[in-house]
Amino acid sequence: MYPGGHMRTILQRTIIFAAAFSAMTLSLAAATLKIASVAPEGTPWGAALNKMAGEWQKASDGKVVLKIYHNGIAGGESDEIRKMKIGQLQGAVVTSFGLSEIAPEVLSLSIPCLIDGDKELEYIFKKMQPYFASKVEAKGYKVVAWSRAGWVRFFSKKPIFYPADLKVQKIAANGDDQALFQTWKTMGYTQVPVNIPDILMALNSGMIDALYSSPIAVGGFQWFGLAKNMSELKIAPFIGAIIIKDSVWKTIPADVQPKLTAVAKGLETELNENVTKLEADAIVTMQKYGLVVNPVSDDALKAWKAEFEAGYSKIFGKSFSKEVYDIIVGYKKEFRGK
Repeated sequence: MYPGGHMRTILQRTIIFAAAFSAMTLSLAAATLKIASVAPEGTPWGAALNKMAGEWQKASDGKVVLKIYHNGIAGGESDEIRKMKIGQLQGAVVTSFGLSEIAPEVLSLSIPCLIDGDKELEYIFKKMQPYFASKVEAKGYKVVAWSRAGWVRFFSKKPIFYPADLKVQKIAANGDDQALFQTWKTMGYTQVPVNIPDILMALNSGMIDALYSSPIAVGGFQWFGLAKNMSELKIAPFIGAIIIKDSVWKTIPADVQPKLTAVAKGLETELNENVTKLEADAIVTMQKYGLVVNPVSDDALKAWKAEFEAGYSKIFGKSFSKEVYDIIVGYKKEFRGK
């Protein structure tokens, strides 16, 4: 038998070792970040996330490991945000709709028919990013990368040329933004709240007839198999971001953070530089499998702009910030005056 003093020393050392091992295990667990995305793994966003996971692990010498949940496994964007709040997820890929639940100002960039063309969007979005990031980060989230993902368009079972063509179809909608939901309703549109992972089922069952999303997303989700018509009208830019809880980001060693940021920004640049081609390729591919592109005449375009202006003017201060709208309009004039 060991003498009593020696035994106590061994026990103390064992306890200290166990505590140190436990702390190390917790530290390793904290470095495994669960990131969710509603996008299919086969889309550009899915590929970018997988690439980021590999490069973050390499850049951090294994200190930061990403576990990616693609394909809406974690639910819709509202579910992702809720799960981040309670610690089930540490990050997510969200569109402007998801971001608007954190910082409503972001949605102003997606006001229908406000921005015209890729060059104008690129100029305005670059100007607005610091402002949007500050609003998101003030709510406790770190924006590690922004993404442009083409233009939101109408996809439907029956062709859409004028607003009246959309009013006779049931539209998939984001039910979490009640102000926007009610505005569409008062304008005579029939909406059905549907989470992104459930849209294909809703189209198949007849619950909905139409939706608005980007061609890249529609191609990735295979929605065009049932919603075979795409309006040529570019409604609004499709914006996304990869966000991580700020409290989690701060646990990453200070010397590692810049390396991870550099990787994310590199992927952001790569995605944004290729988005126009990716969108065009997605449309061509879908056309090969039966997608019909419905042209928009000058007369129809005027009708849509009048319709949208009547709609979003009703929800300034609710879904859309009049202050941010004015800032964007200022940058728009600045760009056109160059």
